[in-house]
Amino acid sequence: MKRNIKHFVFIIIVALFLFNACDEKKDSIVISFEHPETGQPFEIVHAYELYRDYFEEISKNQDKNQKELFQNIIMNPVYHACFEGGEYLHLVDSLINNPPEDESAYLNQLKKIDKNKLNELIKDALIHSSNWLQTENKNTVCVFPTGNEQTSMVTAGTGKIITYYQDYYTDNMIKSLIAHEYHHSVWTEKYFSSGNTITVLDNLIFEGKAVAFEKLVYPEGSIVPTHPYYNMTDWEKIEPDLYKVDLDRSIEIIRGGGELPYAYGYSVGNRIVELYLEENPNLTPADLLGIRADVIYEAIEFPTPF
Repeated sequence: MKRNIKHFVFIIIVALFLFNACDEKKDSIVISFEHPETGQPFEIVHAYELYRDYFEEISKNQDKNQKELFQNIIMNPVYHACFEGGEYLHLVDSLINNPPEDESAYLNQLKKIDKNKLNELIKDALIHSSNWLQTENKNTVCVFPTGNEQTSMVTAGTGKIITYYQDYYTDNMIKSLIAHEYHHSVWTEKYFSSGNTITVLDNLIFEGKAVAFEKLVYPEGSIVPTHPYYNMTDWEKIEPDLYKVDLDRSIEIIRGGGELPYAYGYSVGNRIVELYLEENPNLTPADLLGIRADVIYEAIEFPTPF
């Protein structure tokens, strides 16, 4: 009986040790801070650090269920901070549910990430963005590796910015892209409703406002192309679709490529917003945030030459 009790106590001690180890690992990847003047809370989650543990566990036993390990080692510890309650989880479905495959590409990328420098860049972006557009809600930036995948940043929902780390990112690109996604996050917090129908025009202006905001916060950092001339043929390809409720078409136009210039929707959306701001120069980012897309578009003369 005594032996059984000792064995039971040993199991409890081991379980507590493992539980505390997991908590310590989770705490080590999270950086919390506040805006020095307003106290607005922020958080950075270095989710990429969990990928080493995942690959190590996989290498020990190739027969283990990879999806289960992926969820237990990577997703479960960060899900609450990075995804829970997100309004746009469909945009990160692949990240949440699909384990990484190219181990060498991921591990090589992890070696290149400078955690301290990344913290500085993200803090700078969040604080500067907050200077222009404040909210009381916590905004969290979660950093994930990409291996060889060409994926940028995305907002999973209110206060949940997902940064897919890319080797080619410059310091200015990181800050500018986070400012862009911060704008999406605040808009979502204040104006998103699951019952709303979203048109192609809504999506263009949604991105156009975010581009205008990133240029305001970091004038030299934006990578969105502004076409030096206006091609009427390109505009004629998308104008009939502006008031359609069609997410796939929205994405085609926003990303560009194929029959349209690269990032065409970002550029067009931003141009429409810029023209509106030229007519209304006293609008603040908070003022512009809630103005409907159709109001903006119908108030200006567009198209005009870029």
